[in-house]
Amino acid sequence: MAEKRITYFKEIIDRLEKEKNLSDDEFKALLETEDEEVLEYLYAAARRVREGIYGKDVYLRGLIEFTNFCKNNCKYCGIRNGNKNCERYRLTFEQIIDCCNIGYELGFRTFVLQGGEDMYYTDEKMEMIIREIKRLHPDCAITLSIGEKERESFRRFFEAGADRYLLRHETADKAHYEMLHPSDMSFEHRMQSLKDLKEIGYQVGCGMMVGSPYQTIDHMVKDLRFLQDFRPQMVGMGPFIPHHDTEFKDEKAGTVLMTLKLLAIVRLLLPDVLLPATTALGTLDPKGREKGILAGANVVMPNLSPTDVRGKYLLYDNKICTGDEAAECIRCMTGRVETTGYKVVSSRGDHVNFV
Repeated sequence: MAEKRITYFKEIIDRLEKEKNLSDDEFKALLETEDEEVLEYLYAAARRVREGIYGKDVYLRGLIEFTNFCKNNCKYCGIRNGNKNCERYRLTFEQIIDCCNIGYELGFRTFVLQGGEDMYYTDEKMEMIIREIKRLHPDCAITLSIGEKERESFRRFFEAGADRYLLRHETADKAHYEMLHPSDMSFEHRMQSLKDLKEIGYQVGCGMMVGSPYQTIDHMVKDLRFLQDFRPQMVGMGPFIPHHDTEFKDEKAGTVLMTLKLLAIVRLLLPDVLLPATTALGTLDPKGREKGILAGANVVMPNLSPTDVRGKYLLYDNKICTGDEAAECIRCMTGRVETTGYKVVSSRGDHVNFV
């Protein structure tokens, strides 16, 4: 009976690799299985597909967490507006440029400007930052991860030189979205923002929290259907980790296992997608990022932020890599990636449809 079941799973994994699709029930069965033989077959298929497109390359993204002010009060987030215990900071224009200059010398060719939805950074200020980075480093890609804006703001940033935009959809289910966010945030606006970004011409990244409060397997299948329909260039998925100053502080964290399964399934569903092995994975498991790479991921994001602010950008508890200098971060990450048989490369690492 066990052999028959394993054969069934291998058949649906083969079909997912070939046809880029499964039924809802088959997706659910894959997400629910914990059979080690089946999972290794799944991860091997994901590696085979990513190597067919990207080879053994793992792309670096230099992460600059430039503000932890945020106007929103998302129920899961440590830098939410309602957290009065959060020690706030903003990097100056000069500090942001310095981070990019240091990163460039270290070999980074993509800079990810990430922050809360901080109204201090007006469209004009963001345009000035983007233009200066592009003037100094015209061969680099700029990725923004600064939350929801109106279409006109997205357009201005794109015309200033931003190449990519990361905006996690968090969940493709409206009712679930409303369980995770305050009433002044809109599921429809989140989805419209993603549509606007794609229409403007960005390389767009979305993604979900794995194991977030109230999430079900049905929600995950709905996420996979959304990704299948939206076809982002990047999918950022990391496990939910509770933060002690949120109302979800006593909720269970997501699991590394479920995150790895989703990484592999998404690699087979969208073969040329860029998939990060996230810091959250490494927070839950010392080898989490390595496991992510072996499940189909091909992007890592060492931190270029000044060390004196890294410990303040805490979306969740026990975040790793808050004390290392940028050079040490890249050395550590390069060594970790090499243990998997893959290699870090310093190219921009564009989505293949944009090369």
